[in-house]
Amino acid sequence: MSELAVKAEKLDASDELAAKRAEFVLDEVVYLDGNSLGALPAAVPGRVEDVVRRQWGELRIRSWTEGGWWTAPERIGDRIAPLVGAAAGQVVVGDSTSVNVFKALVGAVRLARSADGGGPGRDEVRDEVRDEIVVDATTFPTDGYIAESAARMTGCTLRPVTPSEVPGVLGARTAAVLLNHVDYRTGRLHDLPSLTAAVRAAGALVVWDLCHSAGALPVGLDEHGVHLAVGCTYKYLNGGPGSPAFLYVRADLQDRFDSPLPGWNSHVEPFGMRADYAPAAGAVRGRVGTPDILSMLALEAALEVWDGVGVAAVRAKSLALTDFFLECVGAYVPKGRVECVTPLAHPERGSQIALRCEDAGDVMQRLIERGVVGDFRRPDVLRFGFTPLYVGFADVERAARVLADVLAEVPA
Repeated sequence: MSELAVKAEKLDASDELAAKRAEFVLDEVVYLDGNSLGALPAAVPGRVEDVVRRQWGELRIRSWTEGGWWTAPERIGDRIAPLVGAAAGQVVVGDSTSVNVFKALVGAVRLARSADGGGPGRDEVRDEVRDEIVVDATTFPTDGYIAESAARMTGCTLRPVTPSEVPGVLGARTAAVLLNHVDYRTGRLHDLPSLTAAVRAAGALVVWDLCHSAGALPVGLDEHGVHLAVGCTYKYLNGGPGSPAFLYVRADLQDRFDSPLPGWNSHVEPFGMRADYAPAAGAVRGRVGTPDILSMLALEAALEVWDGVGVAAVRAKSLALTDFFLECVGAYVPKGRVECVTPLAHPERGSQIALRCEDAGDVMQRLIERGVVGDFRRPDVLRFGFTPLYVGFADVERAARVLADVLAEVPA
């Protein structure tokens, strides 16, 4: 047994989160693609069966009240809230990430243009026209598409810049800024506290996409004064394929949040069937139509794996796993064969490692065939996601060893 394999055994033996692995449905595969789709929590199948057979099959329509279906979006939102550093009553679950990005971004522009605005410094610039949306130029494509559409809808100019350039382009014209907390390709963690502070100082509103950070590291939405945020639940929150996303609207903005997608579910009197729209109070304003109950209650069951788990412990293990993976890659893989594009500094690293490699698609396919599942992004990036609740250090050592074996077979 190699020295690194022995080290992995010792690290696993002292891992305070190791017992959580038993709460997932896993096999002998090393699963390092939780940054795309989280593993199945063992409690979910039984819960879904109950929802289908008893709640839907027996209670039927009564489940909207007796089964708690109607209140599920806010109830599950409150379950997610502490995982992203938010107090109760500010997170609602429903719709897709894309839909929630649209709601949040257009809502942010409308808030920025309202008489009392959304952030510090707004009173001094209230006569200026807020006609610019700043968007992360390296964002996941859908966020860019949504931002472009939101700009057209609101009459704004779209200004794509890298996150590091954001402070330098903010001004009296800036209405809203859409940023990713973690870059989906490289795993770079952007500085949410300082970027949020810069946006607030300019009197604009910030919308954060938390898809690659929720459930992987501390976010601190309330602590850092974030205005709005969105995130998916099928990655590090393990909610299942296509599980509903979430929307965060800071408490003091909720009474002025003007969603571009008002629906009967967000009406103050949803069963009144009135022709005129009057928004409900609180996070309910983020709802639109009938929630996807099957996926939503599967998510609720999946979130039970977080019982007794602190995000700080998850972050500590995430960094330890990614550090160890880089150590193993450095020991097993010949120099120059791969290049790490994920920042080495802990404050700049999410919960994945991205390696640049020639023939990345072929290399990843060979890895999958040998029981190490990650993914790749064109043209040449291998991505490995590390979910601390079920990935162990022995998994990491094996993944790096198999990577070296595969690379030895593929011409450089």
